[in-house]
Amino acid sequence: MYQSKKPYLYGTGRRKSSVARVRLYSNGTGAIKINGRDIEDYFGLETMKLIVRQPFTTTDTLGKFDVEATVTGGGFTGQAGAIRHGLSRALVKANEEYKPLLKKAGLLTRDPRMKERKKYGLKAARRAPQFSKR
Repeated sequence: MYQSKKPYLYGTGRRKSSVARVRLYSNGTGAIKINGRDIEDYFGLETMKLIVRQPFTTTDTLGKFDVEATVTGGGFTGQAGAIRHGLSRALVKANEEYKPLLKKAGLLTRDPRMKERKKYGLKAARRAPQFSKR
C-alpha cells in the first residue's frame, strides 16, 4: 500500500460537471495549490477565491492547513464550488466539531443542479426551431 511522505486528509467535491480531489495537510501555512498552480494564478476573479476559502472562514481555520487540489471538468465557477465541497468534507475528517458549522452554512450539501439534456426535435434542451408563418 502507498504511504505518503506527509499525512493528509482527503475529500472529493463535485459541482455541475466538475470533480475536485482535495488533499488537506495539517500544520500548514495556508497555501492553496490547484492543479499545481497557486490560487492567485488559477482563479482570476476574487469571488472564486472567496468561494474556495469559505470553509476556512466558516470554521476559523484560515492559515492552519495547506491545500492541494486536482480539478477536472466544467468551468471556473463549477471548479471553485467543487473545491469548496471537497475542502468541507476534508475539514469534517480533520475535526468532527466542524460538521454542524459547515452543514448550517450549506457547504456539505452536494449541489444537484446540472445542465438539462438536449431533447430530440429541439435545438437545445428547450429551444424549439423557429418556423415562419404562411
